[in-house]
Amino acid sequence: MVPGSEEGYAPLSALQHLIYCERQCALIHLEGVWIDNRRTAEGNVLHARVHEETGEGRPGLRIARGLPVASEALGLIGQCDVVEFHVGTGSHWRAIVPVEYKRGRSKSHEADRIQLCAQGLCLEEMLGQPVTKGALFYGESRRREVVELTPELRRATGEAARRLHGLLAGGVTPPGVYRAGVCRGCSLLEVCLPRRREALGQASVWFAERIERLLSEE
Repeated sequence: MVPGSEEGYAPLSALQHLIYCERQCALIHLEGVWIDNRRTAEGNVLHARVHEETGEGRPGLRIARGLPVASEALGLIGQCDVVEFHVGTGSHWRAIVPVEYKRGRSKSHEADRIQLCAQGLCLEEMLGQPVTKGALFYGESRRREVVELTPELRRATGEAARRLHGLLAGGVTPPGVYRAGVCRGCSLLEVCLPRRREALGQASVWFAERIERLLSEE
């Protein structure tokens, strides 16, 4: 059983960790390692504020906060920060829009968009209605980014879910590889020690060269 999940289901939030760094994902979801830094602490505060607010309604709109979701097809379970239900006719909503809150700003990689798309796919499966778009709200820029749940993004999300299940089922934490743009902002840097492998590799090369030199001098 995956830590923090129900039997057969992986945490939806782990998709974001997987896309950001597979080793980070394994440290968190296989080894149970978690260390907060300023960024993660601020993110926790932001999510807590969003979830503490009660559901609300406006003309033509209903808003649910902290909504539990799951997908049998993807094998994922988690929670949406906010889901907007736009009133339609009869028993169907005109639009269902998941909104994910992030402390920072928009990123070049797909981690946030894949996490959001997974929420949309969960809602589709649970409610039997299409979810065509979602939104990412970034606390640093105070801007809302609309994300279309395109066929390409849906395929990438399905593939990420398969990779996540493979990683968790395999039970092996990938070796660390230092990437400055990724590692500098990671709260697990001091636990992960991605440069240790590089240092060990350099030491082994030096040792091999010394042995070869000594043997050639005989």
